[in-house]
Amino acid sequence: MDDALRIPLCRSVDLEEGGLAVPFDVVYAGQTMRAFAIRFQGQVHAYLNRCTHVAMEMDFQPNRFFDDSGRWLICATHGAMYAPDTGQGVAGPCRGGLVKIELSEADGAVHWHSSPALRPLEF
Repeated sequence: MDDALRIPLCRSVDLEEGGLAVPFDVVYAGQTMRAFAIRFQGQVHAYLNRCTHVAMEMDFQPNRFFDDSGRWLICATHGAMYAPDTGQGVAGPCRGGLVKIELSEADGAVHWHSSPALRPLEF
């Protein structure tokens, strides 16, 4: 991927296993939307903060997306559950999966990658 499309997000240490997410804003379908990055099983993942059941933000407290077990991402509104590593819906009233945002991690930093569908606000 072209380095010009890598947008610095956070330090690697900011994403703790099953911990708080790091929020960021993207432009998707012409609208500014919130997104979030998490660490699960040692890998970083990011998604739009938008439940597939009802198009609303999912965190039940600021930047908290994991259920009590730390195994699933959960939507606070209706309990839809998603696999943290793929974003696929696994239980509850979800349809399909979350919109995944490509991340990379190197040299102690996490970057997200823009695409034609997802781009930074200042693009």
